[in-house]
Amino acid sequence: MKAIHQLIEEQVRRWEILRKGKSEARPLPVITLSREPGSGGKFVARAVAERLGLDVFHQKLINAMAENADTSTRVIRTLDERGVSMLEDWVSAAISDRHLWPDEYAGMMMKVIGTIGRHGRAIIVGRGANFVLPPENRFRVRIIAPFEKRVACVAEAYGISKQEARKRVLHTESDRKAFIRKYFYSDISDPANYDMVLNTGTLSVDSAAAAICSAIG
Repeated sequence: MKAIHQLIEEQVRRWEILRKGKSEARPLPVITLSREPGSGGKFVARAVAERLGLDVFHQKLINAMAENADTSTRVIRTLDERGVSMLEDWVSAAISDRHLWPDEYAGMMMKVIGTIGRHGRAIIVGRGANFVLPPENRFRVRIIAPFEKRVACVAEAYGISKQEARKRVLHTESDRKAFIRKYFYSDISDPANYDMVLNTGTLSVDSAAAAICSAIG
């Protein structure tokens, strides 16, 4: 795995090149992917990205972009004047619609997510991106699976006991629910917050990826 700072640097350079080239807006919506821990959501995201040639933005990458003021500023500056104006409109609308009172981190996180949304051709995993981007620019996916299957997947992936895996799944699930509740006043598990909910208890990663690609194609 490349270091987070290296991934950010490479992404910013790509965006800067695109801006200079004045490329046209992408027709595909940005895919926001929420997932239950152990459901294989990150593998689905990777599979979709490979099929469609998209960039994947995961939690650590977005956090790193939002937590450092200099990095956040540089990320936002990859947008042109019109892009920055639309970004401000998106964030203002998200705050107003959900009656939010974002702290400094939350405000910057929303701007980072909005910047990714403006550039397009991306999958954003987690961080409540489905609550930030406007309907016309997003396709919201939720990946779920039966609890015991998720426990078994986590146990196998990390080489830990089923008991330890249960604790890990429950803890991560609780953290994600609390994050969405704190920053977006919403329930992460409410299906009304998504355009598509896929169960990897019955679907393979490839089948789930194919369903997403078909839906936005």
